[in-house]
Amino acid sequence: MENPVIIFGANALGRAAKEIFESNDIIVYGFLDDNEELHGQTLGELSILGRTDDDGFLKLIGKKCEAFIGVDDRQLRKGLVKLIKERRKMMPVNAIHSNTEIAPSASVGHGEFINSGVIIGANAKIGDHCMIHTNATIDFSAKLGDLVQVGPGSVVGSEAEIGDNVFLGSGVTIVPGIKVGKDARIGAGSVVIADVADGETVFGNPAAKV
Repeated sequence: MENPVIIFGANALGRAAKEIFESNDIIVYGFLDDNEELHGQTLGELSILGRTDDDGFLKLIGKKCEAFIGVDDRQLRKGLVKLIKERRKMMPVNAIHSNTEIAPSASVGHGEFINSGVIIGANAKIGDHCMIHTNATIDFSAKLGDLVQVGPGSVVGSEAEIGDNVFLGSGVTIVPGIKVGKDARIGAGSVVIADVADGETVFGNPAAKV
């Protein structure tokens, strides 16, 4: 990546993304955040420049800068992706920690946050704008849809399929071959041994509908 990155969101995820970019020798230009109380403040040596819809900074994206969505609220994340795609006709870049193992045959989309210790196996497919947290494993031939959040230490088993906008809490195990429908939520520590329908919330070992 040749251009510097503007991070949308000056919260904890945005700060973590900053460290990932800098560890990969990628320059971070600054932050945009809609909390006006933060404007003009600094995080380390970087400034919080203005709002996420500030045309003065948006016009840099795609020309002099790249964009990364550094917020973990999925609806806000989705809205910011739409803003960048509509206003700048481009996709956000990935923040992938250098201590990540991604198989050469795996497919990784756009706008991902992939933290330290993540393993993505052979022929796995990761949709766009996902958040995969520390030490999670996406096993071979597993599939994640768009805007999926995978908690720290979670395991998505081989050939499992996770739908769009799914939340997996910390330490979740999805056994091989399971299908989880879109908008589902899996509670922390759950072991999912049966398919989960669209929009369901499940919890426990074995996981049951809440």
